[in-house]
Amino acid sequence: MSNFKAYRIFNENNKIAGRISDLTLDDLKPGEVVFKNHFSSVNYKDALAATGSGGKIIRSYPLVGGIDASGVVESSTDARFKPGDSVICTSYDFGVGHDGGFAQYCRVPAAWVVPLPQGLSFYEAMVLGTAGYTAGLAVALLELNGMAPANGKVLVNGATGGVASLAIDMLAGKGYDITAITGKDSEHAFLQKLGAKEILSRASLDMGARPLEKSIWAAAFDSVGGDQLSWLTRTMNQQGLIASFGNAGGIELKTNVLPFILRGVRLIGVDSAATPMPLRQNVWQRLATDLKPRHLADIANLITLADLPGYFEKMLKGGIRGRAVVRMS
Repeated sequence: MSNFKAYRIFNENNKIAGRISDLTLDDLKPGEVVFKNHFSSVNYKDALAATGSGGKIIRSYPLVGGIDASGVVESSTDARFKPGDSVICTSYDFGVGHDGGFAQYCRVPAAWVVPLPQGLSFYEAMVLGTAGYTAGLAVALLELNGMAPANGKVLVNGATGGVASLAIDMLAGKGYDITAITGKDSEHAFLQKLGAKEILSRASLDMGARPLEKSIWAAAFDSVGGDQLSWLTRTMNQQGLIASFGNAGGIELKTNVLPFILRGVRLIGVDSAATPMPLRQNVWQRLATDLKPRHLADIANLITLADLPGYFEKMLKGGIRGRAVVRMS
């Protein structure tokens, strides 16, 4: 196999930066499955890792970035996969401790590989990517705990982000009554198109200071953390459910026990990196069927490897909405 292009991240004199490099398979970390990558996507974690903004995310340098990829198997020493199979790889150590998806070829452990479900193209799988998978996993976990459209209003916080915007689309398709919170007043029409019935401006929120505030939400999806997640715990209905999957507003959580012991509120963590494979495959099947978002084309922007540095910068400044898909051809 000849050289191929990859966006590789370096630590040079304690400065983290990435650039397009020419690699061979021998430059990649070992794995049983080699696949030709058609598309990747950009997650907030990718932007943090590629710029060094998020502390020590990447564990060894140099490393190909990107925690998502979809493509066609070229070779496999594991009997579960054969040349020509369509596959997805996300999560685990991909793009963090193991060379990732910002490359025209990937070599990965077979235990990380998911067959591409019928009903999803390579492109659609990467519009979803880790963000869509996280949203789907959050919906599945809250459903296991009793979430249903008849229970009442569902809040989605940080609504224009990749995970949250996909969650709105999925939930609206299932008939939920969705309220979205965003700090971007210019994006209200976009959120309404995805299915949000009500949109609240973050600047107008009165979060109060009482141990329990007025009950409003049957369920909530939070990508923000910090004070806003604390407010959510205090405004849930009886038996309210909260999915926590982000920390755009900080990692601290200051709350009290009354929401949990007087209202039975459940705060459910969503870890998309280490989901057991049976549940992972089940969620991907649902992303191709009953949870498939209706507005994937509206959520996605198509970019190239060369566009990554500028996109990372824009993402870290909060200047994006939806998802960026990276075309590898």
